[in-house]
Amino acid sequence: MFKNCLENVRKTVPLVHNITNYVTVNDVANVLLACGGSPIMSDEAEDVEDITSVCGGLNINIGTLHKTSIEGMFRAGKKANELGHPVLLDPVGAGASALRTNTALDLMRELDLAVIRGNISEIKTLALGSGTTKGVDADVADAVTEENLDEAVEFVKRFAKETGSIIAVTGAIDLVSDGEKCYVIRNGRPEMGKITGTGCQLSGMMTAYVTANPEDRLEAAAAAVCVMGLAGETGWSRMQEGDGNATYRNRIIDAIYNMTGEDLEKGADYEIR
Repeated sequence: MFKNCLENVRKTVPLVHNITNYVTVNDVANVLLACGGSPIMSDEAEDVEDITSVCGGLNINIGTLHKTSIEGMFRAGKKANELGHPVLLDPVGAGASALRTNTALDLMRELDLAVIRGNISEIKTLALGSGTTKGVDADVADAVTEENLDEAVEFVKRFAKETGSIIAVTGAIDLVSDGEKCYVIRNGRPEMGKITGTGCQLSGMMTAYVTANPEDRLEAAAAAVCVMGLAGETGWSRMQEGDGNATYRNRIIDAIYNMTGEDLEKGADYEIR
């Protein structure tokens, strides 16, 4: 199934509209190209409806909010909903400020979201309506571990049912659920946390995957998580003496570019609960 998801992205080359943050915008574009998709970046309110109309999916990332981009998010989201395009929300730093939290909650209320993808602190903030995060990183107290895995799976399933969205929680252990099934994914490397924006990159790629696989959105979202984690493992295995996090970022993107469906099927480390 994951092999088909990857190959459908390469075959259909989905055009993804990204309203993302200026910290990682270039990396998001490059990861979309690497996985087989095609990126457009636009957050100007007067521009976004035309742009999203020619795309297949919309990726909304609240990492660097400003008033015009917030308006653009709502206008693009409503246009995408009108056209039946999948919309992904990445609530970066929800819980760190009132603006971020309230914007994310308002987007959830006003838009039909195909996927919500974030770390466990961000997702808990949305579920509870308030919370705290350590900047844009998950609070250590919230981490999904083997010890609290059953509880975390139930939480993610419950929130997916409540929202009607696929919920993707990413961290040391990744959880992806539509409310009925939950993929528990253990791909990745802890060193990925030393690179700014692997989550943002994943959100862009995940939007391409759900756009290219409209009948299998849960599997497509889970496949994208496995691709990113497996690329982290592959990239790390190719590090040389003297390489650092800048090289690692590029090796991850290269691993995504070169990954085949067979590589993904062989390397994906997951169970379904």
